[in-house]
Amino acid sequence: MISYDKQNKQKQEKIVEMFDDIASTYDTANRVMSMGVDKSWRRKACDLSFKFAAKESIDRVVDIACGTGDMMDFWHNRAEKSGIAIGEIVGVDPSVGMVNVARKKYPKFIYHISKATDIPLEDRSADILSITYGIRNVVERESALAEFNRVLKRDGLVVILEFMKNENPSFLSKIMNFYTNNILPKVGGFISKNLEAYEYLPNSIENFSTVTNMQKELESAGFEMLYTKSFSMDISTLLIARKNS
Repeated sequence: MISYDKQNKQKQEKIVEMFDDIASTYDTANRVMSMGVDKSWRRKACDLSFKFAAKESIDRVVDIACGTGDMMDFWHNRAEKSGIAIGEIVGVDPSVGMVNVARKKYPKFIYHISKATDIPLEDRSADILSITYGIRNVVERESALAEFNRVLKRDGLVVILEFMKNENPSFLSKIMNFYTNNILPKVGGFISKNLEAYEYLPNSIENFSTVTNMQKELESAGFEMLYTKSFSMDISTLLIARKNS
């Protein structure tokens, strides 16, 4: 019988391999599928986080599951627009393929190949830690949230953008769910030539946490909820929480 830890390890490795495989076409597929609507969600996440941080200078922003680096660039650009100085922006992702794409697009940032449960940074060294559409891909989420707490400074912020499981979907939400389950996988599969990877998307959302449970998990990991809001017929949810101690 395979142990629980080994099962988790194998599941995580399979997810990483999937992202390695689609890395070269990931940006193209995302642009087609999202039609750019995610940009407004990312801007909102950055701007609100800077408001909650209430600092003119930030030492370090860390983006976990950074993928091809787009959220890091949003942190950089929105900070410039707000007149906030950031010492460094660090991306962490276990997929070599995704990070290689990010390095070519945004060479000005710092990158580490690593899992969310094993961040190669010092204790209490980050002011803001974000994970954008990546927390549902972290198999050992409880361990990852504890690691986020370790890396953040006191009063540091964890910022999560994610597709959450909808407990009480509206009629419009059901239409969007049909689109996500039946149309998006075919589009992403056609572009990437990997249908399985894009069939994983709706399955990972359906098997993921609800907003309420995600809030409870953050609180259990030592964070105080500051902000929660769902966008675009509850497709995407933003959660911002502050480290308590």
